[in-house]
Amino acid sequence: MKKETKRLYLEDPYQVKFDARVIEKVFREKKPALILDQTCFYPESGGQPYDKGTINGINVINVLEDNGKIVHILEKDITIQSVSGKIDWETRFDHMQQHSGQHILSQSFNELFGAETLSFHLGEVLSTVEIDLGKISDEDVKNVEKRSNEIVFQNREIKSYSVLEEQVKNIPLRRLPKKKGEIRVIEVSDFDFSACGGTHVRRAGEIGLIKILSWEKIRNNNRFEFVCGKRAFEDYVWKNRILRELSNRFTVHEREILPVVEKLSSDLKSQKRKTKKMQEKIVRYEAQGIVQEAKEKIIKKVFTDKTQDELRFLALSIIREGDFIVLFGVRGEKRGHLVLACSENFNIDMRELIPVASSLIKGKGGGRESLVEIAGEDTKNIELALDKLYKSVRKKIEPDL
Repeated sequence: MKKETKRLYLEDPYQVKFDARVIEKVFREKKPALILDQTCFYPESGGQPYDKGTINGINVINVLEDNGKIVHILEKDITIQSVSGKIDWETRFDHMQQHSGQHILSQSFNELFGAETLSFHLGEVLSTVEIDLGKISDEDVKNVEKRSNEIVFQNREIKSYSVLEEQVKNIPLRRLPKKKGEIRVIEVSDFDFSACGGTHVRRAGEIGLIKILSWEKIRNNNRFEFVCGKRAFEDYVWKNRILRELSNRFTVHEREILPVVEKLSSDLKSQKRKTKKMQEKIVRYEAQGIVQEAKEKIIKKVFTDKTQDELRFLALSIIREGDFIVLFGVRGEKRGHLVLACSENFNIDMRELIPVASSLIKGKGGGRESLVEIAGEDTKNIELALDKLYKSVRKKIEPDL
């Protein structure tokens, strides 16, 4: 039985380079992979991604854990038995900032609301924690951020140590571990104690800043998106640039942008309502014109300059003007759209016409008895579909023809 890989990152997460001996060569994900006697590479686990880097200059494309052994999947094979590895420090330190920040954030939720962290995911752009908290206000989130960053600005020590399973009861762990045997503890001095196998900074000040970006309900809990350290700095930079550009564009101070935008939004909504009423009035006039020019009760027409909403409103306006059957089509750049409507006096279920046209324009449709819409990919057959619909409708209203 081969021994487990020695995890150098547990002893010193700041170590970047290492030498190792190949103890096993395998294939994973259709790529060559190495199992070493020791490694600085952290394998994906506990919500934290794997470390990036190289072994003998060859890119490591994934790092997995397999029964205590660390599997390094490579871009190409390595033939020698003694190797040198180097992790990407920027990625490692980023992961350390995010993971340490998550511990402090989770304990802040626990301290302020007695809420437990149910899951944690460290992504490439932002991280998430799911908290068993059903309701939370903006002020609550502000208080969680304030408490978290107090710990960061106090630059509290963050240390790791291992204890035996029977000693765990003497440590105020935020959450009891599922793992048996020796337990690794990450302690944020006088604040948080967590069982964790991840990589962490030595002092809270290295986290830089903890910022919650957004939150949403998930199941009966809340999931929070957050960033720490360099990510928080980059988030601040681009948001500040947007504020500055808006401030210059509206010629107001940055703190006055929100009321200006709110007024513009209100004005835009008001203008949209006025425009909609005007468009509806124009469509009603158009409907009256079509009715006056109609030579029969079936009105068939193809448009290229209307949206499906405008087409629908026009069809409904016509059947309100009198007893008509409307067969309208609009040819868009990528899709075609049919609107079929009829007055109630015809006693026709327009839904029965869907199969007549849907196959011709490679589409699907639905609606109610007096109004049906069909959308399809084949725009060149719009006229053909309307002709076929026209014949079907004629047979329904004049069966003797």
